[in-house]
Amino acid sequence: MSATERALLTPVEVDTARASAQAILDGLDRTLLGQKELTRLVLTGCLARGHVLLEGLPGLGKTELVKALANLLGIGFRRLQFTPDLLPGDVTGGHVLEEDERGRRSLVFHPGPVFTNVLLADEINRASPKTQSALLEAMAERRVTVIGETRSLPDPFYVLATQNPIELEGTYPLPEAQLDRFLFKLDVGAVDRGTLEAILTERRGGRPPTSSAVMDLERLQALFRAVDAVYLPKAVANWIARLVEATHATAPSAPEKVRTYVRHGASPRGAIAIGEASRAHALLSGKPNVGFDDVRAVAAPALAHRLVLDYRARLDGIGGRELVRSVLESVGETAEAVPTR
Repeated sequence: MSATERALLTPVEVDTARASAQAILDGLDRTLLGQKELTRLVLTGCLARGHVLLEGLPGLGKTELVKALANLLGIGFRRLQFTPDLLPGDVTGGHVLEEDERGRRSLVFHPGPVFTNVLLADEINRASPKTQSALLEAMAERRVTVIGETRSLPDPFYVLATQNPIELEGTYPLPEAQLDRFLFKLDVGAVDRGTLEAILTERRGGRPPTSSAVMDLERLQALFRAVDAVYLPKAVANWIARLVEATHATAPSAPEKVRTYVRHGASPRGAIAIGEASRAHALLSGKPNVGFDDVRAVAAPALAHRLVLDYRARLDGIGGRELVRSVLESVGETAEAVPTR
């Protein structure tokens, strides 16, 4: 049965799923004060079973947010600090020569940190591109190949990575192929003075409250099934397709900013990302079907990092999010203009 043929979720199913998701969201909001839009998008990416990249200056709570998410979900968690001397085997694991009780020696595989449900790749852009590439297969196919032997990763498997802005010393920009594997790239900004005051008065030393599991694997899988059952109308799917097409400078529907500043537009994975994230966003809003508003909410975090920009964009201070906004403004929700007479 295709996605368009599935029965819509009942109101009871929607309310049940939304209540479960809201419990996770409430826990994230208690951990990271003053960042409700960010926490909602992180949870949206999680429910869409996608990887999320968090970019921001040190000290903004990115690491604590990921740790809290793993605790709230009640699933496996490993943290890996990326450094310039980190090697690919430190990520995937490798074979070690061991001797048994009979004195026989053999190579035994020791799984690396990637064999978990939630992998926090902390400061991922401080490791070399060679080490960064150790995550490519894991993120795309949920498996790891070492010395010709392929091993599946646990289900679910997420990479939630943090990175410092590339302008900081000692960073390596992530290659386009790896950026494309992240469902979302989210910017973590500074908080206002009211939030700072709350941190100072309510959290000694800035330590967030301890997060306890509000979910288990069985309930999480049920939540995934609910997201899968959210209906994506053909008209909305058509708009997503036209949005992604318009990110390419050669497309007839591309706005002037895209023609000027974009070298390569978003891949088909970008359209898939918007579709899956829109389903999750709709369920969080208590809806059994995706609306145009859900697409607007997730389009920028799903597409901006997938655009390869021309050098002129940096010179003129134009970023991916601004270009996605121009696409949203120029590409109508309906495929054809409404007749005037």
